[in-house]
Parts: sequence; C-alpha cells; structure tokens
Amino acid sequence: MLTLRQIEVIRAIMVTGTVGGAARLLNVSSPGISRVMKHAETSVGVKLFDRQGGRYAPTNEAHAIFDQINGVYDKIEDLQFVISRIKRGADSELKVASVPSIANVMVPRALANVRKAFPNLLIDCDILKIEDAVDYLLLGKGELVALSSKIEHPMLTCAPLARGRLKCIVPVDHALASRTRVRTDEIVGYPLIGVDPNDPYGRIMADLFASHSLDYDVTIRARFGSTVCALVTQGLGIAIVDEFTLAANNWPDVRVLDLVEPTAFQTYVVHRKDAPLSRYAALFVDALREHMEGLGAPAAPARRGQAAAAREVRRR
Repeated sequence: MLTLRQIEVIRAIMVTGTVGGAARLLNVSSPGISRVMKHAETSVGVKLFDRQGGRYAPTNEAHAIFDQINGVYDKIEDLQFVISRIKRGADSELKVASVPSIANVMVPRALANVRKAFPNLLIDCDILKIEDAVDYLLLGKGELVALSSKIEHPMLTCAPLARGRLKCIVPVDHALASRTRVRTDEIVGYPLIGVDPNDPYGRIMADLFASHSLDYDVTIRARFGSTVCALVTQGLGIAIVDEFTLAANNWPDVRVLDLVEPTAFQTYVVHRKDAPLSRYAALFVDALREHMEGLGAPAAPARRGQAAAAREVRRR
C-alpha cells in the first residue's frame, strides 16, 4: 500500500518530469526523492517510471495507478483547503441578535472584532424585540441575544453583559441645552418623548420616574430609542434614553445631559442551556462586553475578575 508521502513524491515526479524538479517542488533532497520512489515501486510491485533523455515518463503499466494517485491527491488538497478555511472561520456561521438599543452601535463594534479574527466567517445579525428572543433561540435561529432586561426561561441562560446609564437628551435650542446635568424632577416639567412603559425597554425609563414618585407626561410614544432620538432632533420634546444608543454621536442636533440621580441598569446576554457557545459567539460576547463597559458604569471588581478568568481559560 502506498503511503501519503509516496503518493506526494510520485505526483511531484509526474508534474516536473525529473527527480531534481520533484525535489525542488517538495523542498527536499534529490536522493530522498529517489529513495521514496524506489520504495513506492517495491510496494506496488510495478515499475512506475522510465527514464528517457534525462526525464521520467510514466510506464504503460502505471497509467491506471497515476489516475488514482491524481484523484487521491486532489482529495488531500481539498481536505487541506477545508481545514484552512475552518481555521480562518470559513464554512462556519455566527448568528446573533440584539435589541435595538445595543444593536445600533455596540453590536457592530463587537462584530468588527470578530471579523478581524475570522475574516471569512459568515455573520448573520438580527434585531429583535425582547419578547421575540425566546423563539429566536429555541427555534435555532441563532446562538445568542443581547438584551436590555432579564428574561426567565427554564431552557435559557441569562447572564449579565454590562451595565449602562440613562441620559437626558434635549434639542439644541432647548432651555436645558446649556446644562451638563439635570435632575429628574426638572425633566418632568417638559413634554416627554418615550417608549411605552409596558415595553421592557420603556420600563427602564419609566422606573426612573417611579423610583422618585414623579408623574410625567409622554406626549409622543415611539418603539425604539433611535426613533426617540430622531424625534428630539426635530424639537418635539425631550427624552430619557440609554447611553448605548447615543454612543456613536449620531445625533448632532441634540444635547446629552447627565442625570443627577443614579441611573445604572443591567444588560444581559441569553443563550440556550443545552448548547455551549461556539468560539465565534464567545469572542463576540467578550468583545461586546468590552465595548459596552467602556461606556457604562464600571463593573464590580468580582465580575471583572471572572471575565478575565474566563478569557484566560479560553486562551488555554
């Protein structure tokens, strides 16, 4: 039986026509090529080459063998190609989803890190409402979802992602535009643009006022934070939005004010309990957390230590 090395040498002689040419092709010595060829001929019991004018030509008896060798060699090249593509992230896919507040700026930044590490990885990125996350994961549409609030389900793991803060945004010509900070009780004195408080994202904003027992009047409701920002740009009111939506500074006609009161809120990443994250998804989560924590309130020391330990395990 021929070994893979013998097949490689025989084909190299077939391609180049000389032992020296085969040696240069395979980056080995000519005597080594000759020895392998003789052992191959002994193994198959057939003379494979005739020397004619300094060149090696296949014998009549060897043509059928050479046809099979070419086929085997092609398969080996295909295998090496597939392995190479897998190492680069090809023939694989990362499917993730996120709520809009995280998807607008943070997710693209994290995916840029993933793309740098795996340039040929196929990436599918979806934007979901929080209430759609369970079906997305249980139906196998994707690996994970980044959320702005926690969900409970027996088949899902919901882990802390990063903490963020709320901001007040006002039109550039608003009475509060010259301020850098504002109190919650000052905000309620102006017409507000917001998300329905029954919506999980809207509840984050509503809880800020509820925690201070403040009544407020939402004159315009919108579905997503980015829409709220666009409405404020038009001078239709002021709003409370999360800092992740504002991270790219895409709203030059609004002023962003800090809130005097603490406004930290927790975001989460959720995935199936019975399906460990792929290396692509794990890298995405690490990158997403890093970008989000770069904007949000500092994480607790213990959680930072746990994240560092997790990254160390993955490196090993």
